[in-house]
Amino acid sequence: YYLPHIVSKVTGQDRVPFGDAVIATLDTCIGYEICEELWNPQSSHIPMSLDGVELVLNSSGSYMELRKANIVDDLVTSATFKCGGCYVFSNLRGCDGQRTFFNGGSLIAVNGNIVAKAQQFSLKEVEVTCATVDLEDIRSYRTSRRSLCSLSNTSKSYPRVNVNYSLASKVQASSPPIQVQVHSPEEEIAYGPACWLWDYLRRSGQGGFFLPLSGGVDSSSTACIIYTMCHMIYHSDDNQVLADVRKMVGNPKFTPQSPQEICNMLFVTCYLGTENSSLETKERATQLSKQIGSYHLSFNMDAIVQTVISVFTNVTGLTPRFRIHGGTERESLALQNIQARLRMVLSYFFAQLMLWVRGRQGGLLVVGSANVDESLRGYLTKYDCSSADVNPIGGISKKDL
Repeated sequence: YYLPHIVSKVTGQDRVPFGDAVIATLDTCIGYEICEELWNPQSSHIPMSLDGVELVLNSSGSYMELRKANIVDDLVTSATFKCGGCYVFSNLRGCDGQRTFFNGGSLIAVNGNIVAKAQQFSLKEVEVTCATVDLEDIRSYRTSRRSLCSLSNTSKSYPRVNVNYSLASKVQASSPPIQVQVHSPEEEIAYGPACWLWDYLRRSGQGGFFLPLSGGVDSSSTACIIYTMCHMIYHSDDNQVLADVRKMVGNPKFTPQSPQEICNMLFVTCYLGTENSSLETKERATQLSKQIGSYHLSFNMDAIVQTVISVFTNVTGLTPRFRIHGGTERESLALQNIQARLRMVLSYFFAQLMLWVRGRQGGLLVVGSANVDESLRGYLTKYDCSSADVNPIGGISKKDL
């Protein structure tokens, strides 16, 4: 590769090699992969290992998907099981400011065993994962397999960048294999969106969330995710997390005594009932709000719905009716939609003023609760719960919820 004039003028060098190479220190050899190369059917770590590379590094940007963490663990362990060596998988943690969440889970594997792994879900921005590796264990593992020795003779050779430096330190006990905690899909649904909501909330500068809680599966799942966020905040030992919470609640001395106390400060739920709502859903919403500690409201919005219908009647001279009362399918659907849309209008109104009611500065983010099946099939009302500020279950199917 021909260097730009501004570089060659300083270095006195016109050209540099371009392409894959490995770093050879005085005591070992280091190779690298980039993110998706680990998933590639012709991954670079195989020919590198056959060429004598003992440490493979991978700086990855793997975003969260349900049931994906187990796949990453299997890929890394199988890479070192087949060829021997140490594989260091370093993954991003945090959000990109939009819809993607990188959940960390960095790990170190040696000869088919995981010896260190970072938390899959955490509110910490940085987590350092360390392990002590005995290079002689790697060499012994490789020489014990005759097929590796045969394949090494025919494998391609990588250019080496020689470094006059030794990585080995004083003799220490190597890190033993560990038992990796495997999260269930239910735990991933709870913790992943909870971390994403926390990142979004602190970036937004708002004072919490407002959720229209209907008592159904979708809105109740969303409420549980927000409570999970509060639970993670309470159990976090990160001073920055505590500082962010104190900023949100407007109290520099706020020291929560329970996740429910945090939930009460950051989360407002509201049951917006009509004459068509059942007592069972209202009771479920009330009971859930008590269990998680949210600041809960409940009222009947029939008067608002009737006002809108009255405006339509005054203009057209006709009164739409539900199908059960003799109306058509079109009338019934219009009446259902106006109730759903009025709920979201009221939600935004309350979200702007609830902190004012409670004597605090700022506003609340309105949270939606429309699952991915509804979006894919078009089974939703425009400008209802599908049109909130954030929707933490928007990528989760009804079956998983």
